[in-house]
Amino acid sequence: MAKAAAKTNASAMSSSAERRPALAGRSVSATGVKLEVMPPAERISLRAPEASVAALSKALGVTLPTTPKTSATKAGRTALWLGPDEWLVIDEAGKDPLADCAKVTALHSAVGISHRNVAFSVTGPAAAAAINGGCPQDLSLEAFPVGAASRTILGKSEVVLLRSGPDAFRVECWRSFSDYVFTLLSEAASDAAA
Repeated sequence: MAKAAAKTNASAMSSSAERRPALAGRSVSATGVKLEVMPPAERISLRAPEASVAALSKALGVTLPTTPKTSATKAGRTALWLGPDEWLVIDEAGKDPLADCAKVTALHSAVGISHRNVAFSVTGPAAAAAINGGCPQDLSLEAFPVGAASRTILGKSEVVLLRSGPDAFRVECWRSFSDYVFTLLSEAASDAAA
């Protein structure tokens, strides 16, 4: 009887369980900068040799960039160059890039990391200054133009940074570091506004 009740309770709990994004709904606004948690997205970590790039680009519907510190975007899907054979692919259109890669026979490794990462939007005229509160990278438009992407650090955490507009950035980090990264960016936004 006790086992049946436990099974019923577990079944009821699992049917009402809801996965919520880390830090959902949190945002910070300061003079010249706004920090927001971005909606969930599909993401893959993609590794492939040069010979496979064309087939993967065709399957993904976006040309994988082959130049350091660049990205490419098409139809809600963005590919960020992270290394000579490595990309972060982010889909914000509700499609599955992992399934698209599964159809490709060319040599590659694609791993779904949608629930591992959290993204933050940092926007406004003081956005670069806020990020530079914990990131040593030169974020001037000359050195880091719109579309630039890189793996870097923010405080003690590894992040992937994408400049999506003159005063707009996407900061990707691992979910386990999301509270730290959000807090650091919040403090830096306040400092940048001062």
